Amino acid sequence: MALPAHAQDAATAQGHDARAWLLRIHEAALQRNYQGTLVVSNGVQTSTSRVQHFADGGQQVERIDWLDGEARSMIRHNDVVHTLWPNAKLALIEQREPRATFPALFSGGEKRVLEWYELHPLGLDRVAGLPAEVVLLKARDALRFSQRLWAERRTGLLLRADVLAANGQLMESVSFTEVSIGIRSQAEQAMAVLRHLPGYRVIRNQALPTALEQEGWVLSKPPAGFQEVTCARRSLDVMASDSSPIVLQTIFADGLTHISLFIEPFDPKRHQAEAVTTLGATSTLATRRGDHWVTVVGDVPLETLKKFVQALSRKR
Repeated sequence: MALPAHAQDAATAQGHDARAWLLRIHEAALQRNYQGTLVVSNGVQTSTSRVQHFADGGQQVERIDWLDGEARSMIRHNDVVHTLWPNAKLALIEQREPRATFPALFSGGEKRVLEWYELHPLGLDRVAGLPAEVVLLKARDALRFSQRLWAERRTGLLLRADVLAANGQLMESVSFTEVSIGIRSQAEQAMAVLRHLPGYRVIRNQALPTALEQEGWVLSKPPAGFQEVTCARRSLDVMASDSSPIVLQTIFADGLTHISLFIEPFDPKRHQAEAVTTLGATSTLATRRGDHWVTVVGDVPLETLKKFVQALSRKR
């Protein structure tokens, strides 16, 4: 049954408001200067990192220093990412994959988010001592998880994001425990370590853009809402030795979350029986497909990954 005209207008206005609210969050992550401590928890593991982000004259610089486990830093200058392992004296340089990382929001484009998620305001709260507006992005189907978001009330910067199962159970959470917003840019200091890497082995992991069909594959009917955003051939081994396998990686996104599909030649020494794992919100499915090994990873229900594998076939 069609809605009355006034109801249609109200629904349209609400949709515009929701899009504006989501866009404000995403732009705050890209355009604001901020630094803070970030904690990620999936119910089994917890990791803590120090995050800095600076938008300086059209340039974007982001630095993440992990505070537990093996010492590791990630420094991003625009689309180029440097990952440093100081103990191993290893530096990996590669192009950034087109997917959002907290506190950025959109993955593969913001226009489609509200096609697959309903936005429900939940009121006000506080995170890291700052007032925040809370909303629920409720999944419209069983192919994806809902997310609960806390956005700083003044700037829109995302302070916390929870991934929720269909029954409302918390599966994964990422949150600032303390954060400073609107700080002076320290982009030069954040990148200073890159100017001098004595004794480091520097590896450039090149990605060759391609397409699934060009590589002889067909994805006949991917799960609803997920569209291909990139496809490339890259080395599977971070050490990038001449003999390291080459993997075909395709990333699909529904606007909010993404799924990575990896295809590589089957190797009986490395590939055994089909493997299925779930850790927090992240599921992984690995299986043999003829002479190839297929791995699908994403923060989605396992059934969604199975649909990707079922839809994948070799071109005749």
